[in-house]
This record gives sequence, structure tokens and C-alpha cells, in this order.
Amino acid sequence: MAALDVVVAGEGPEAVAEEFVPRHVAIIMDGNRRWARERGVHEAAGHAAGVDAIRPIVERAQQRGVKILSVFAFSRENWQRARGEVDTLLSLLDAAIADYTPDLVRQGVRVQLLGRQDELATSTRESIEEALRATAAGSAMTLNVAFNYSGRCEIVDAARRCLADGLSIDQIDEDALASRLYTPQPSELDLLIRTGGDQRVSNFLLWQAAYAEFYFTDRYWPDFDPAAFDAALAEYARRSRRFGR
Repeated sequence: MAALDVVVAGEGPEAVAEEFVPRHVAIIMDGNRRWARERGVHEAAGHAAGVDAIRPIVERAQQRGVKILSVFAFSRENWQRARGEVDTLLSLLDAAIADYTPDLVRQGVRVQLLGRQDELATSTRESIEEALRATAAGSAMTLNVAFNYSGRCEIVDAARRCLADGLSIDQIDEDALASRLYTPQPSELDLLIRTGGDQRVSNFLLWQAAYAEFYFTDRYWPDFDPAAFDAALAEYARRSRRFGR
């Protein structure tokens, strides 16, 4: 795999030939709190900046021809954080969903939720469900929002669905599990981006990332702009994906 017409990152769009654009991109949006601390502002300001950073990346992904964009908004492990921080995160995400949904409808972006909805508060669940209904007809791109999400729980839930559907042991194979994941089919991940400097997957899309390319950047999520996204796509286009062959 080789990129065509690639420009140095950070100074503008990087043109990548359509055949080299990943179909499914996922982002672990990390570094909001460190971004705030380094600027001497409250952590809530970092989370607010992180929420604001989502919109331009969704728009750029659609412009570049990405068909599925999955973002890690809130993990099941995040409930262990201080109550005040959790409340801030939930309120910011709730407000962002309400504010951004009309734009997503106009852009033809369909929203899907990845995670255990039944564990969420009624108000949060209703806000998410409204966004799902409003964007259901979107066909330009799918935006997967991982909210109250755990990759291990997703696999457990898929196995439980196999049993609930009456499958025998011999019928439970990779296809049976894959078709019962939170992500709609086909769900294979091509490129996983993580901001903030850490180099781990943190229980995100474990099944889907089996053959994904990983791209790590030291930039904190609030500073990850469309030019940085273009740089990630350009790096992906340089990779040789052999899938064990």
C-alpha cells in the first residue's frame, strides 16, 4: 500500500487516493485532562474542548470518504472517576448530542450507540435514542459513539445473544459472534487512532481491531484537528496490510 500526493502533516490537507482511505476509523480521544492542566484551567474546560473537537473530525472523515467513524466517548471504567467529573462528562456529551444532531441529519450521518444502554440514566438514554431516531436514514457515513462501552463486555454480550438465539455449541463461530456485536456489519476496523501519547487500546473494539493498523500521536485530543487526522490517513496509506499472507 502506498500513498499518492502526500503532503507534510500539520500544514493542510493531505490528499490520499480513494483506494487507500480506510473504510472504518476509530479514535480513542485521550488527553483532555492533561490538556487542561498544562493550561492551568479546570479539567471541565478540557472535557469541553474535547467535545468541541469531535465535530470537525466527523466532517473531515466524511470529506475524506471514511464510511464508519467510531469514537470512544465514555467507557464503563470511567464510572470510577470522581462523581463531579462524571457528571460534567455526561452533561457535556448530552448537550453535544442535542446540539449536533441537526447537522448530522443534514450531512447524512447515521449515529449508532456502542455500549450497554440499559445501564444509563433515563435522561441520558432518551437523549441518545432521539439522536438515533433522527439520524436513522443517514447513508453518507456511520458515526459509532462508544458510550458506557467495554470491548470485553461487547464480546460477552455477543456470546449471550448466541445463547439467547438458541444456537448450539457447534453453531457458535466467528461469524455468529461478529453478527451479534454492537457494531453493524461489516465491522472490521482498518485504522485505530489514539491521541495523548499512550500506546494501548484500553478495551476498545477488541474484536474489530484484530487486523487494524494503529496510529499513536502525542497530541492531546482537543488539539487533534483535521490536519492531524489527514496525517493519520496518510500514514495508514503508507502501510502494507498483509493479513497474515
